[in-house]
Amino acid sequence: MADIKLIAVDMDGTFLDDRKNYNRARFNQQYAQLKARGIRFVVASGNQYYQLRTFFPEIANEITFVAENGAYIVDAGEDRFVGEFPRGDVTKIIDTLACGHYPELNYVLCGYHSAWYFSSAPAAYIEKMRRYCYRLQPINRLDEINDRLFKFALNLSDEYVPILMADIERHHAGVATAVTSGHGSVDLIIPGLHKAHGLALMQQRWGIANQQVVAFGDGGNDLEMLNQAGFGYAMANAPERVKAAAGYLAPSNNQEGVLDIIQQVLDGRPPFD
Repeated sequence: MADIKLIAVDMDGTFLDDRKNYNRARFNQQYAQLKARGIRFVVASGNQYYQLRTFFPEIANEITFVAENGAYIVDAGEDRFVGEFPRGDVTKIIDTLACGHYPELNYVLCGYHSAWYFSSAPAAYIEKMRRYCYRLQPINRLDEINDRLFKFALNLSDEYVPILMADIERHHAGVATAVTSGHGSVDLIIPGLHKAHGLALMQQRWGIANQQVVAFGDGGNDLEMLNQAGFGYAMANAPERVKAAAGYLAPSNNQEGVLDIIQQVLDGRPPFD
């Protein structure tokens, strides 16, 4: 029987259905069994830690959050890792984003204490971002921010995403990496501080090997995690390139795909036999 010790889940498009919900009663039963068997449950998402906690109110101080695509890790309510962009690099990236080559581009700066947006941003965009950033504050100038910044969360027209990602690679290689989660969403992260890096830090702490990890994802920001895990599951609703990178396929997020595979782990059914 496979000796699974860690289950890591992306949230949007993976653990959550399209209505941003999940079968809580079913998961709570499964989590009790995972906990009894010493199997760690890790939320690995590009979203803000303060938002992610709200999906698991009863167990938020027990489980681990690899939040902000790996830039901020909280385990059992304690900080384990916090990344940070040098402020000079933040300024240079903002200059690139302001060049005017990406119509309808909007973004927030994600930090340890809060996410931040320039007050000139469209109100409709900020209202949308409040669903993902439960701590979100306006600024007029960058120097008003007294925080550790570790991610840019961008939104723009899908057709301009490849152009922006190529420009980030050209102008900011080694400083920022662009990853996409689909639907015009692009995160600029600190190179190497992706979800797989966050999992690796916690696996080292816990003595868990890659082959003991089951990971689930549906986007480009999950690729490293799916490749690293011994059992990397792409969701049926994932793009083909994500499916091609993963070793296994789970039913869609709207069919409780993650919970189905967790049940297979608990039951010792293939490929976990």
